[in-house]
Amino acid sequence: MTRLDIRGMSCTHCKKAVEDALAAVEGVTRVQVDLDAGRADVDGGDPDRLIAAVRGEGYEAAVAA
Repeated sequence: MTRLDIRGMSCTHCKKAVEDALAAVEGVTRVQVDLDAGRADVDGGDPDRLIAAVRGEGYEAAVAA
């Protein structure tokens, strides 16, 4: 599992956009986005591609420490 910290999400539309972008990354089998916490837990997929997918939607993302 990869946990991403995501900045810039402010509504359920933002959450859905991030979920859809992450789910479209090759190899991803599960996505759970927590809007209030500003994070996503993702099973599968390359972390660099996950970050790129989130950034492609206009949000900032980084692998959580």
